[in-house]
Amino acid sequence: MRLNRLLKYINITIALAVLVIALAVYWFAGRPLPQTSGTINAPVSQKVTVAFDALGEPHIDAANDNDLLFAQGYLTAAERLWQMEALRRLAGGDLSEVVGPGGLESDQEVRRLRMRRVAEAHYTTMPAQDRAAMAAYARGVNAFIDTHRDRLPLEFTILGFDPRPWSVVDSILIGLHMFRDLTTTYPDEIRKQKMLAGGDRAKVDFLFPVRTGHELPPALVQAPGADIQRGSNAWAVSGSHTASGKPMLSNDMHLEFSIPGIWYLVHLRAPDLNVAGVSLPGEPGVIVGHNDRIGWGLTNLHYDVQDLYIEKFDDRTGRYEFRGQVQQARPERELIPVKNAPPVELINWITIHGPIRAEGNLRWALRWAAAEPGSFQYPFIEINRARNWQEFTRAVSRFPGPGQNFVYADVDGNIGYHASGKLPIRKNYEGDVPVDGASGNFEWQGFIPFEQLPSSFNPLDGLIVTANQNPFPPDYPYLVHGNFASHYRSRQIRDMLTGRKGLRPENTLAVQKDVYSGFYRYLAQTLAAANDHHRSGRSDVAEAVALLRDWNGQMDKDRPEPLIAALTLQHFQRAVADVASPGNGAIYETQMAPAVIENLLRTRPPGWFRDYDDAILRSLADALDEGQRMQGRNIKKWVYGRYFELLIAHPIGHRFPEWLRATMRWMYHDFDIGPVPMSGSSTSVKQTARKLGPSMRMNLDFGDWERSLMNLPIGESGHWLSRHYQDQWNAYYSATSFPMQFRKVESKNVLEFVPQ
Repeated sequence: MRLNRLLKYINITIALAVLVIALAVYWFAGRPLPQTSGTINAPVSQKVTVAFDALGEPHIDAANDNDLLFAQGYLTAAERLWQMEALRRLAGGDLSEVVGPGGLESDQEVRRLRMRRVAEAHYTTMPAQDRAAMAAYARGVNAFIDTHRDRLPLEFTILGFDPRPWSVVDSILIGLHMFRDLTTTYPDEIRKQKMLAGGDRAKVDFLFPVRTGHELPPALVQAPGADIQRGSNAWAVSGSHTASGKPMLSNDMHLEFSIPGIWYLVHLRAPDLNVAGVSLPGEPGVIVGHNDRIGWGLTNLHYDVQDLYIEKFDDRTGRYEFRGQVQQARPERELIPVKNAPPVELINWITIHGPIRAEGNLRWALRWAAAEPGSFQYPFIEINRARNWQEFTRAVSRFPGPGQNFVYADVDGNIGYHASGKLPIRKNYEGDVPVDGASGNFEWQGFIPFEQLPSSFNPLDGLIVTANQNPFPPDYPYLVHGNFASHYRSRQIRDMLTGRKGLRPENTLAVQKDVYSGFYRYLAQTLAAANDHHRSGRSDVAEAVALLRDWNGQMDKDRPEPLIAALTLQHFQRAVADVASPGNGAIYETQMAPAVIENLLRTRPPGWFRDYDDAILRSLADALDEGQRMQGRNIKKWVYGRYFELLIAHPIGHRFPEWLRATMRWMYHDFDIGPVPMSGSSTSVKQTARKLGPSMRMNLDFGDWERSLMNLPIGESGHWLSRHYQDQWNAYYSATSFPMQFRKVESKNVLEFVPQ
């Protein structure tokens, strides 16, 4: 009896604990869930109707642009307010204020770049129509904040603060954050300088063919004009290749994984606007998608829009020389608030080129196109309205950056491409070698005119393919420099599309998930040939070579060959870089590295290795030693996906005690995604890394919009308890996607904003 009574009390205690946890979860995480039906009194001029589909995407109908963008701001904040708050704090250097000293390093870097000061300056000069669109959006965000301060998202409760009002400057900041994320090249320049300091200049230059990409032999670059060259893929095919006889356009932008993902699905309708696609939380309009006439996609151009100038700078006085004359830098004081700690002061010295950066005993001034006075515009609302190629390119010509490849198609059967962004014109440019700003010989000469940027319209083969590689021809009239991608992804895309007929969206989706790597296939065959010439005495080397010899180059998560190849590349790449700059091999990194390694192995120039076959087989042996430490001695049982796992961690929920996270998983679902094994590589169409991958997948069918496909990696909502928190993950992981509703919207809930 006593035992039964004790068990009864234990069960009651557990039940009460579960009930208390459930009530707490509801109070702090359930009440903030957004309203998706009924009516909301709001400062709109006329009724706005919102239909939510099965994925939680809002299809917004409004009588005018102001009401439409107000509703977009409100609804985005309802699902993504914490993400928007985190983005603007990350972009503005204000993380430490809410997370403590752990955010200080990020804040200091951002303050050195003067991000908020630059955004505030851009606010005063941006076109009035762009500012008005952002202001309407901000009013919607603030209407949500003001009416939900008693039930803010869980993250605000945990960190113990309320968000300040949203502003147009915050939206500009988020645009600058994307600019920074996609154009920060000065660390590459410093990395190369470190290698040059202790290395062989000719060899180091060989490892960094990033000025144009045309230093590589023809086998390793696309033929001029054949392709419009952080990884992303986008392509357009003409109706001659499709089942409908109309074009198709595909895009999967590759960015860093996060929870929630970076994009928010939205469909915007007003009297002169009907556009659907992905939006960026904090920004109005649609970034990538289609209206009823045209569609477009984006990939990063990777053009270098940053330069470092060596300054003879006096840290005490702020004086420096420019063109033989002593100049006085302007000091800017930054005071960074830090939660539970004293504020931290930072002094920025600003020269004619930009803020001073310290690297050992050297002082560099950083010039960045994003900080150029009067350069910021936001043309996406104009792009959303464009009806044809002429209107589209006119809008794109206003896009300041980050430099992008815009891919286009329309219902009339046209496909097109245009590079974009403010790209500096450099005179006597030394590639990525930092230069002496005192001489004045390397000043920018303005920006390349939009009309002279690479473009294409209705190419004869009916294919436009862009995957971050260099689109500038060897005879381009301006000096070109960028951290362009190697050719492997674009070549595979083109190979999979050339000669195809009857394409449908599911066929182009299959291209997006392709994990074949031409580079790793080449490396495997090179290892097999090397072993034929130099038989290793190690049985595991022979076993590995036998696997690689018959391998098809698929970077499959369930196979051992991709792991053998990936580890071999790591060891050989480091060995190559150590020859160029002894002791610095570990810091060598560039997007062109696979093409550089293939070039080295194909041409085998003297002065690198006495015996190339022996060198690469030693790297294979080192790779096998490393792999055996990780996954055991039986190579055939190695699994690439165990080595190449993806964990998308919620920035706050991931830090909860394990017992609490386990309880949440049992009652609801996990805060995180993964860890899960991944297929793919940096040189496959499905470009995947531990932190980076496709941030969306879009496949547009201009013959019937309802056959188009769209998929986010995780879900539409940033609320952990929402049914749309991770309801797209399984489709993303298996690359099955969802119909992109446009003309026929299957509404699950209807919400109305009515005038107050």
